[in-house]
This record gives sequence, C-alpha cells and structure tokens, in this order.
Amino acid sequence: MVLFSTVAALAVTASGSRESPPPAKPLDTAIHDALATTRPEGITARIRFTNNLIPSGALLNNVASALITGASGRLWVTSDGRTRIELQSDAGDVQVVWDRPGVTVYDASSNTVYKATLPADASENNGVSPDTGASPTLAEVDDLLGRVGEHATISAAEPTVAAAQPAYSVTLSPKDNGGLFDSLELAWDAAQGVPLRASVFARGNSSPALRLEMTDISYGAVPLSDVAVAPPSDARVVDLGAIGASSSAGKDEGSPVTGLDAVQAAASFPIAAPDVLAGLPRRDVRLVGGADSNAALIVYGEGLGALVVVERQADAQSAGGGALASLPAVSLGGVTAHELSTQLGTILTWRDGDVDYVVAGSVPQSAAETAARQLR
Repeated sequence: MVLFSTVAALAVTASGSRESPPPAKPLDTAIHDALATTRPEGITARIRFTNNLIPSGALLNNVASALITGASGRLWVTSDGRTRIELQSDAGDVQVVWDRPGVTVYDASSNTVYKATLPADASENNGVSPDTGASPTLAEVDDLLGRVGEHATISAAEPTVAAAQPAYSVTLSPKDNGGLFDSLELAWDAAQGVPLRASVFARGNSSPALRLEMTDISYGAVPLSDVAVAPPSDARVVDLGAIGASSSAGKDEGSPVTGLDAVQAAASFPIAAPDVLAGLPRRDVRLVGGADSNAALIVYGEGLGALVVVERQADAQSAGGGALASLPAVSLGGVTAHELSTQLGTILTWRDGDVDYVVAGSVPQSAAETAARQLR
C-alpha cells in the first residue's frame, strides 16, 4: 500500500508539473524567448476547430461541412514546414495541405478541392523548420509591440496551459473602429514557441466566434507520407489563383484608377456611390479587376468597422448569383437580395438592372440592409 501511494503521488506530481502554467514574464520577454528557441523537427497534434460564426440555419441546402460546423481532428507538420490538417466529420472529412507551391483544401462533404498559390516567401518557411538567421532582439520585439500598440490594446502575457503544455497567452483588441470584432487571443508553448491556440471573439460574446486549438501535442520528426495526401481524382476543382501576390503582378502598367469621376469614366455601368452610406463617409473609390471584368470598389468608414461595396456589370455567368445564391433571401424594396449575417459581420448581394452589388462589413445586419437600400 505504501509503495502504491508513493507511485500515485509521483504520478500526480509529474502530471501536475506538465500541466502547470509557466512562471510569469513580461510580454516582450515571453515573445523574445519563444522566438529564440530552436524549432522542433516536427509536430504531431490533436486539434479542435470551433466555428460559432455562422448561426444554425443561416445557410441553405443543409451545408454540413466540417469547415462550417466545426470538428476535431489531427495536425502534422514536417521539419521543412509542410503541413496537413484533417478535420473529421460524419458529413465527410476536410483535408488542408500546405506545401511549398500553395495550399489545397479538400471538402469531402461536397467532393470539392479548393486550390490557391502562395507567394514564394510565404511558402518557403512557415516557422516550424529550424531558424536560418538570428532571432529578433528584445529591443526589436519592443519596437514591434510599440507599433502594434498604436492601433490595438495588448494584454500582458498570461501564464496558462494549452494542449497540456505550459504556455503564455496574449489578447489584442482594436482601439478604434473595430466593428463587431472584439479581440484576438493567441497562446503559444512557453518552451517550444509553437502556437497552440488562436481565438477570435465578437463584441458582446464571451465564447469565441472562431477557434483553432491543439488539444494534445508531441514533438519529433514527421515523415513526408503523413502530409502527402492527394484528393480523389473525381473531385471538383476550384482554383482560387494566387493569394497575396504583389500588387503589380498580373496588372497593366500605369497608375491605378481612383476617385469617383475617374472610375465612372472607366466603368461600363452607372456607379452608385453616395457621399455617406449608413452614416459612414465615403473614403475611397477605385477600379479593380482585369480589363474584361472591371468593378468599382467603394469604401465607407475606416478600420475594421468599414463598409465595402463592390459593383460590377452583370453578366450571364453571374446570373445565378454564384455561391452566395445559397444564402437566405431578403427583400430590398422590390429586389431580392441574399444575405449572411454573422457575429463578426454581414454580407449582402443582389442584382439591380444590369449591375451586380455586394455590400460587406463588420456591421450588424440592420446597418448592412440600410446601406443596401440607400444604394438602391
């Protein structure tokens, strides 16, 4: 009995030490120490994705993808940064594969593959492979925090436990014009410097709108076979093109077309751009898209609380409303629009005559609908 009690006490002590928060540190020191540590050879983890952003019934056609409903799953990261995330769901798994050329998302619930190309610098190293240069100095970390602090309130480094590892967490909240966005919370392994949790909170909600967290993690080499997963050959492919490409890539030489008069002269349709929309002043008007698909982009307000309006000439391909046509319908005084209202914002799309409109912003449903009716 004495031997059993001793073993049990040692087990509890060992478990408690593994799950105890780390000692308190100033935020800059906690970040500096995390960035200065040697990155692990690989990561294997259990994960949980929470999505409270889209309310039940907000999407039609019984959408049950793990990306919409949330799910648990697994994560693998190799020594050179190749990553695979698997979300497991009764409706079909979701596989996210991050490789040097780009990122591929396969959604089994719709048998669809979404592909995007990443810029060279983003695909070279995602922070897991060993460092190739000196880590930032404490002064450089302080400088970064100072610049971020001009726009956001930054909490202290909070000692905590994440994925059964001693960790630090920090919360950032916008100082002005945050719209419905309240805060972003990040937690990282105190010893390894690896991100363990990221949460997005909406204003007035204590539960996260979105959260991706590791629930259990281990460090060590991961074979390439664990991340090299190909989607089925019969899957529908949607190519999203390049993400984060330089502003000059794929564009005609010359200055961008900006200002209401210049954009109206270049557009093939009448642009609706009042000086004020839903109480927000007009800040920017510019022409976007290629020469054969010019659209007007109008911005009202500032910061995360801004409203964005996109107007383009209607064509036969967009007659069905595209993916947004599956959203619930709402009447805009004789025109039927499709709307998605979430904790973090609202998006509305409709066709009026020969022009397609989209209104989106981190604003309540009522504000987005007011803006849409004023545009009409």
